[in-house]
This record gives sequence, structure tokens and C-alpha cells, in this order.
Amino acid sequence: MALIKSISGIRGTIGGKPGKSLTPIDIVKFTSAYGAWVATQGDNKTIVIGRDGRISGAMVRDLVAATLQSIGFNVIDLGLSTTPTVEMAVTAEKAAGGIILTASHNPKEWNALKLLNKDGEFISAADGQWILDYAEGGETMFAEINKIGHVTVNDSYIQKHIDIILAHPLVDVAAITKGNFSVVVDAINSTGAIAVPQLLKALGVKDYTIINAEVNGKFEHNPEPLPENLIELCSAVKKKNASFGIAVDPDVDRLCFVCEDGSLFGEEYTLVAIADYILSNKKGNTVSNLSSTRALKDVTEKHGGQYYPSAVGEVNVVRKMKEVNAVIGGEGNGGVIVPELHYGRDAMIGIALFLTHLAKFGKSVKALRSTYPDYFISKNKIELSEDVNVKQIFEEIKKKYKKQPINTEDGLRIDFDNNWVHLRTSNTEPIIRIYAESGTETTANNIAKRIMEDIQEMMLMKAD
Repeated sequence: MALIKSISGIRGTIGGKPGKSLTPIDIVKFTSAYGAWVATQGDNKTIVIGRDGRISGAMVRDLVAATLQSIGFNVIDLGLSTTPTVEMAVTAEKAAGGIILTASHNPKEWNALKLLNKDGEFISAADGQWILDYAEGGETMFAEINKIGHVTVNDSYIQKHIDIILAHPLVDVAAITKGNFSVVVDAINSTGAIAVPQLLKALGVKDYTIINAEVNGKFEHNPEPLPENLIELCSAVKKKNASFGIAVDPDVDRLCFVCEDGSLFGEEYTLVAIADYILSNKKGNTVSNLSSTRALKDVTEKHGGQYYPSAVGEVNVVRKMKEVNAVIGGEGNGGVIVPELHYGRDAMIGIALFLTHLAKFGKSVKALRSTYPDYFISKNKIELSEDVNVKQIFEEIKKKYKKQPINTEDGLRIDFDNNWVHLRTSNTEPIIRIYAESGTETTANNIAKRIMEDIQEMMLMKAD
């Protein structure tokens, strides 16, 4: 059992004891704290909620909606939806905030409350800390009978989301239709099975196949769109002789592609390809986090723009994008942020822009991938026990590699000539993530392996 209380939201496994996992008591406590924070922001009494297809989704939805009602808020429930759809609905409804009920890429036993501000963006670190502090020490005042809120169900927002995508000036439905693409989509038994086919049809794609299409939350494989979890999709693309494959995560804010031969386009290159298309039509700057491929920097500079790195986390990417007026940004995990729509990762607009790019390119997905520089990122993680002092371990790593350029803005990033390694703790899991990039896969793996061995050795020394 696990319960992770972070500034970005509350995430945990369903069941178990209060305070140790995401139980009904914890859901009510943290929803109440969020409501108390919203109340400090003004008199607006409307909050939007939506959920992915998890088994626990309806139960968590009922608890969250009832809690918000009980403290005087009116709830607009989008039902089965996507994270970017909920984000856009917050501003469309002029709501005070929103809660997305999804644990994103985590397995089926997990769920979470992702907390949004009135702009439909993830709350700041300071606001997140306020909510955490209130949850532990605040006293919630519940509404009297005449002041309890009401719940309105509105399932129209996926179509509204699609309509806005179709209106984007760089989305060319005619070109996509003419491309006559055949597509296989892995919807991982969640709301991508609702939203993505609806989008493809609107874009003029007639030949599409959905695998893992039943929205039951019983994920057929680990839902994180990593190579080892996309074997079924790769096989289906080849078997059906499709133009390419699409994979999304359960809440449809991450996106990756499979080439026509069943090979992976690479989730790191989702943002690179879409940025290439946008920058070829609109000059400007780009942003990605410190753990993302340097290929985005290469593409940005090719088009005369400037690339800026940010700390890991969507809220940090968004902050940097606003600072530098970026025309596109995102993360190497397949997260694409197009500011004309909203400041949030959005697989839906990513699909539309990628298809337009591919249609105008006029060749295969494999050929498109070959136009970008080859970098390899080795993505690894080390699980942590509760007694591990990560700060002390990072200090020891810094000492060992003190002759190398080191960035401590977010965890620890060490540069080795044209290679780099980035170490950071996760906001959502008790782990250290170790990402290393190089021009060859072997070198990237070796760098990551060396650092992981250093960490393991230090953990054993501290244990002794």
C-alpha cells in the first residue's frame, strides 16, 4: 500500500489503512483541503471534475463530488474524460478550479487527485504546500443544508476539445484525409478508447483499429507507454500493415508512435517531431525538462529559435514556457504542450499536429524519424526504502563527480562532454529516476549503470 502526498496532488493505492493508502477518509480529507484553498481564491463556487477509466474511478468520483458539495461547491462532472479535456473545461466553464481523478501511468490499483487552479493548470508548489498543511492541521467547515452544492453532469467536453483542435491553424484535415492513413491505437482500457477514435474520425482517418478498447480499467499491460509495454501494439501495426500506431496513457496526456515496420518512433521524439512542424510554420522558442532529449534543442536551433531547459514537472515546464514565450514545450515522456489550446500536456492536439506533419511530409513515419538526430536515453529507476537519505546520497555523488559540470536545479544533472545523466526523486513514486543520454545506446546504458552502481553502493554503506 502507498500514499504519496505531493504538491502536485495526492496519489495512492486503493484500500488499506487511512494515511497509508488512498482510502475514502484520505480522499475526503484532501478534497476538503483543496476546497478550503479554492475558497481563499475568491467567491467562485464551481469546480470541474473528470476521471479516467480506472476501476476505482466511479467510487472516487462519488467521494470527491459529495465532499465538494458538502462544503458548498457546485460540481460539473465530465464523467469519463481526459486530463487535457478537464483542463480546458475549467476555463470554458469559468470555474474556480478542477480535480482530475487519474493516476496517469500508474497501474490499476492506483488512483489520484490531480489539482487544478482557475486557469486549468496544475497548482503551484506554494499552493500545493498550503493544501497539504491544511489537510494535516486545518478544520473544515461544512455547509448548512441550504448552502450545499449541486452536481451537474456534462459529457460534451471531449467533442468541444476536438472542435478546438480542428480549429487550430496548423491542423489540416484535408491533408490528413488525403494521406489515407491506416492507424492502430492502443487505448489501454481507458478513456483514450473514447476520445482518440472520435478525434481520428473528425480528422478524416477512416481506417483505424483500437486494441484494448474496453473501458474497464483492467489494463491489459503496464499502462506507461514504454517500449516493453508496447509489444502488442508493435505487432498489431505490422500484422495489419498499418501506416503507424498510436499509444496513449490512461488519462491521454502522454503520446507515442510506432513506425509502419513495428519499430518505435521513440516517446522522446513525439515532442521533437511536433515542434519541428510548428517551428517550420511559426518561429519561436521551445522548452523541455532537464531529463528530455537534446534533439529538441537541435531542431529548435535549426529553425532559428532558442531552446530552454526547465525542472522536471509539468508546472515547471509551463512556468518556463510563459517566461520565454515558447511556441511549444513539453516533456520527453511524450507530453506535448501547445499554448494556443492550454498550458497542459495534450495527446489529442499532439495526434492532430503529428498527422498533419506526416501528411505534408509525404513519406512514411520511419522516413520522418530518420530526419531527426539519433540520441539514446537510458531510463532507469531505483526503488527506495523509507530510511534512505536521498539528499546525502546526492551529496556523495556530487563529490565523486566534482570535476564535471553539475546542475542542481532539479535533483542532480551531470554532463560528460556530449553525454549527460540526470538523477531525481519522483513526485509520484518512492524511487530515484536515473536518465542518461548519449549518441549511442551502449554508452547511455553504461553511464546509467555506473551511476546506479554508485547509488547502490552508497545505500549499502549507509545501511551498514
